[in-house]
Amino acid sequence: MLDLTHQDWKARAAAMDFRTGAFIDGRFTDALSGKTFDSINPATGEVLARVAECDSADVDLAVAAGRRAFEDGRWSRMAPGDRKAVLLKLADLIRANLHEMALLDSLDMGKLVADAATVDAPGSAHFFQWYAEAIDKLYDEVAPTGPGDLALVRRVPLGVVGAVVPWNFPLDMATWKSAAALAAGNSVVLKPAEQSPLSALRLAELAAEAGVPDGVFNVVPGFGATAGKALGLHMDVDCLAFTGSTATGKLFMQYSGQSNLKQVWPETGGKSPNLVFADCEDLDAAADMAAFGIFFNQGEVCSANSRLYVERSIKDALVEKLIARAEAMQPGDPLDPASKMGAIVDERQTQGIMRFVEAGRKSADLVTGGQRVQVDGRGCFVQPTIFSEVSHDDPLARDEIFGPVLSVIPFDSEDDAVAMANDSIYGLAASVWTDNLSRACRVADRLNVGTVSVNTVDALSAQTPFGGMKQSGFGRDLSLHALDKYTALKTTWIKYRS
Repeated sequence: MLDLTHQDWKARAAAMDFRTGAFIDGRFTDALSGKTFDSINPATGEVLARVAECDSADVDLAVAAGRRAFEDGRWSRMAPGDRKAVLLKLADLIRANLHEMALLDSLDMGKLVADAATVDAPGSAHFFQWYAEAIDKLYDEVAPTGPGDLALVRRVPLGVVGAVVPWNFPLDMATWKSAAALAAGNSVVLKPAEQSPLSALRLAELAAEAGVPDGVFNVVPGFGATAGKALGLHMDVDCLAFTGSTATGKLFMQYSGQSNLKQVWPETGGKSPNLVFADCEDLDAAADMAAFGIFFNQGEVCSANSRLYVERSIKDALVEKLIARAEAMQPGDPLDPASKMGAIVDERQTQGIMRFVEAGRKSADLVTGGQRVQVDGRGCFVQPTIFSEVSHDDPLARDEIFGPVLSVIPFDSEDDAVAMANDSIYGLAASVWTDNLSRACRVADRLNVGTVSVNTVDALSAQTPFGGMKQSGFGRDLSLHALDKYTALKTTWIKYRS
């Protein structure tokens, strides 16, 4: 796939066949209302497909299908080795259809197809494989008891899991929720973001081909205010896993209290700080990763390192290096392997980013970027943008912009840097750059975030949990810990004649 040219990708895109119906109980179907919504390519403004617009009636059907499948045990009581084999086959099918899965996300939300083909789609296959391999390697417990008593403590699947995922990593976010929930033996009803439903629908088809039984994995495209809310309020959904904005995460918490007190696991907003100390010996590496940490995926990353705190004595040198890197990362056609940045997901998000930029021109020093641009005369593109001398209290440094906008803030002491980094409603991730091991450990311990990356940015793997603190939510994806969200502890106490 890495050898494909711009023309190769364009030809493959032109030949794409999109799945547009809801996927419920093992088959594609129109929304009961007959309504559809447009899936738009943000790089061109063209309509890719008209997708079924599900609402509460369709969610009811999907949840009912998931409940039937769970109760009759076709998946929930399948032998662990058999469930493992199915998810391993799904991982293989994703790899076999790698270029298609990459194109679906690139066309649907504007990300670079090169990134989708080397990061997103392979990552999806990897995570399904990882959770598949975990299925038959997890053990339950026998509690210590006296003679005549046997107490078994087991982790059992919850039932029907609702998953509501964002548009920035459509396939990967669907995978992070679904792979763990399915591995645990649950049924899943997935609501992809309305901006990017296409890869989730194809994923459902591949899951069925892999042998996931009818009703176990359902996809209901639609809008948050209708389909998403219906899942949140549904009396027969046992758990709701969500990645998205903090405001929407709070709504799902409310929906739980208004309905059946379902578990809600939110992974929400972020404004991640990146702290660069003067004892960082490789300033070029720090600049490379600081640029990557904010401009990768057009800055549309919940854990993007959007606040750069730099020790004052090295600020000018680091900013100069960052400007050079930003100017080399101008937006281009997402289907061109030579492009360094893709399109912003839609017009609304683009306008929101530009409002922050225009306000920032009056409050900080714009050192590069700051323009909305077009590629081939169209599309939603924003230049990589850097503001220097940003006040810690500026909205540029406080609010989640979710775009390619970096705020540079100088500091004079370690305590000053840590205090400003922690002074945020968010606590998803942070990075620290230093060659002083004591400082690295000390600062990492003091930062109130879910993940601290030292001398790198945004480190994650299948083996480590991902999630935040404060208003970044408390849900955890990835690692074996994610299985805790989708299972319940069940004690079976047996009296016997000793």
